[in-house]
Amino acid sequence: MSAPEPPDTPAATQAGAAGAQPDTARDTEFTAFYRATTRQLVAFLIAQGAALAEAADIAQDTMAKAYQGWHAIEYPRAWAHRVASRALVRHRLDARETPVAEPPEPSPLLRATDAALWERHHDIARALDRLPPRQRQVMAWTIFGFTPTEIADELRMTPGTVRQSLLSARRALSSWLARKDGDQ
Repeated sequence: MSAPEPPDTPAATQAGAAGAQPDTARDTEFTAFYRATTRQLVAFLIAQGAALAEAADIAQDTMAKAYQGWHAIEYPRAWAHRVASRALVRHRLDARETPVAEPPEPSPLLRATDAALWERHHDIARALDRLPPRQRQVMAWTIFGFTPTEIADELRMTPGTVRQSLLSARRALSSWLARKDGDQ
């Protein structure tokens, strides 16, 4: 016999409200998805220009929504990226500018094990910041493994428009990184 779940967990709250036992198969499946996706989702949002704290908050909100509707989500990875991306856009439209720069925060969500690799990722992140918003968004989706057709479906664009944005973004990134490497 297993110990009952603490009353403040989502599964226990839902089970208590419904008068049934928690769905352990669903919870196990969601937990695996959460662990495999959260870091990637934070990095995806950062690639689109979000600050670490902002990206982590949006990722957590997205995962909470995913848990609530887990039974109805057909493609969880694409769903999470779409919901998080849209939340970032809404957050940016509602945000007020803060005149003080946010200090860098250590985070277990993003680990850099190699200093050279971290520096290269930092250079790419700075280069992504220089892209127009649509190119940065399409490039972020691409970096995280989505095809132009999938991106077009998720962002309600044509595949040709996605490919053109990717081409322009790649050229701009390549040019900026080549200039940066030439300066050293």
